Amino acid sequence: MRPQTPIPRDANDKPVIWTVSISRLFDLFRDIMVEYDASATIEPIHMGFEEAAQHLRERLQTERCDAVIAAGSNGAYLKNRLPVPVVIAKASGFDVMQALARARRVSPDIGLITYQETMPELVDFKNTFGFKLEQRTYVTEEDARAQISELKAKGIKAIVGAGLITDLAEEAGLTGIFMYSAESIRQSFEDALEIARLTRLESARGRQHPAAESLRARHGLADLRGESPAMQSMRQSIMLFARSPATVLIQGETGTGKELAAQAMHKESPRARHPFVAVNCGAIAESLLESELFGYEDGAFTGSRRGGHAGLFEAAHRGTLFLDEIGEMPLSLQTRLLRVLEEREVVRVGGVRPIPVDVRIISATHCDLDVLIGESRFRSDLFYRLAVLRLQLPPLRERKEDLVPLAEWCIKHALASLGSRPHANLHAEVLACGTLLAQYQWPGNVRELRNMMERLALFLAAEPLQALTTSLLIKIAPEILTSKQENTNLSGKKNPDIGERNLKADVADISLWQVMEQFKHNRDDVARHLGISRTTLWRKLKNVNKVF
Repeated sequence: MRPQTPIPRDANDKPVIWTVSISRLFDLFRDIMVEYDASATIEPIHMGFEEAAQHLRERLQTERCDAVIAAGSNGAYLKNRLPVPVVIAKASGFDVMQALARARRVSPDIGLITYQETMPELVDFKNTFGFKLEQRTYVTEEDARAQISELKAKGIKAIVGAGLITDLAEEAGLTGIFMYSAESIRQSFEDALEIARLTRLESARGRQHPAAESLRARHGLADLRGESPAMQSMRQSIMLFARSPATVLIQGETGTGKELAAQAMHKESPRARHPFVAVNCGAIAESLLESELFGYEDGAFTGSRRGGHAGLFEAAHRGTLFLDEIGEMPLSLQTRLLRVLEEREVVRVGGVRPIPVDVRIISATHCDLDVLIGESRFRSDLFYRLAVLRLQLPPLRERKEDLVPLAEWCIKHALASLGSRPHANLHAEVLACGTLLAQYQWPGNVRELRNMMERLALFLAAEPLQALTTSLLIKIAPEILTSKQENTNLSGKKNPDIGERNLKADVADISLWQVMEQFKHNRDDVARHLGISRTTLWRKLKNVNKVF
């Protein structure tokens, strides 16, 4: 019977956990927390979003908290605003099935609204069992209200979701079906207790490991967004590789999400409840990297810590060590790494005693290691030890069907962080920019797209009535007009201006056509949307080769 976590010997040393919620989840948290009285000091806090963030930040200046538990959009909001770990309580697949069954007793037409992402696996379920199910996502409370209003207009009477969704559904006169179970909340408490343990371990080691970015994996499969065949195949590979203890080499261009993939692999593996330690091999001086990876004994070198220092291999014991930019690791350290992989033990700098370690190694690089091996800059024997399993991440330009959904999600997320609501026509407006987005090569991949959309969101938030158009996108992100295609004039000489002029013309024609489609060829609405007169619109339409 739960809780399974061992009871601390010293009651004063119990982990401190705060639960934060504003909906009916508050009562469920309060009911379950009594089961963990012996294992942790737990306090329920009935607040949400910025009010909760400010309240918790103030308390954390004078009080200790090892982990916070929240859910849905409230949890996502707090996760990036608090200096302590935030455990997101998640409904299980069984919870969702039970909630849908309850909803069907209310109405044959059901709406399911989830935070940020849908549940693709329900598509087959819906088709197999004949459920009339509409799935929607939301980012902000205003977004959730809009989704509920739209579903209500379609005749749907039962809405399944988290506390915020069910409260808003009932406020709209619909039946709200809460999808969290007591078992799922117990799991969130178990996760919080484990994270509290890791937090204390990290705090105890704290200054000893400046190179380690984290002792926890913060991202999972859901953070690798995109439904293109390439992304679906990649997620399947990650789930498959997660079952194996073998080393994995992740290859991909800058910004494709190599660490996200590594974290997702760790979270899907049997090691998920143990540390995930990440280190960038190219960002640390060689002399420091050796001591950070392998540790050092007392007096190993001038300035060494009294009593010695455990290395990252020891910190990652029973978990995963992620070696980012492995191609930039110095040759001398490659030899030591190879020995650790073969012997499964480390010897600290200045020491002689081998220390057994049980660590899974995931490495990543944007370099072509075959070239580095040919140049004698990377050991071939180490390469084969690291690359038992290989995962190639696709660049964004090769999965352009993900561009529009990714861009829309990034804008919504960025607007939410700015406290601004997305424009009602945002989806159609991003879609109208799709051709322009697809013509760009995205050398920085998803990271570049995210950064560009954050920049765009800042301008949209500053002027809430401003529409997202291709001209606005070009104005804010002029680099999107660059192209790898070489354009030549009649004399055969390169003429970069021709390519840019042609691209602008093509984008203008296609975008104008899309805007006309969006407003069902109503020229008054189109002119108003573009901020031009009907005469100017008529003149532009004459130059377009399509017949409206």
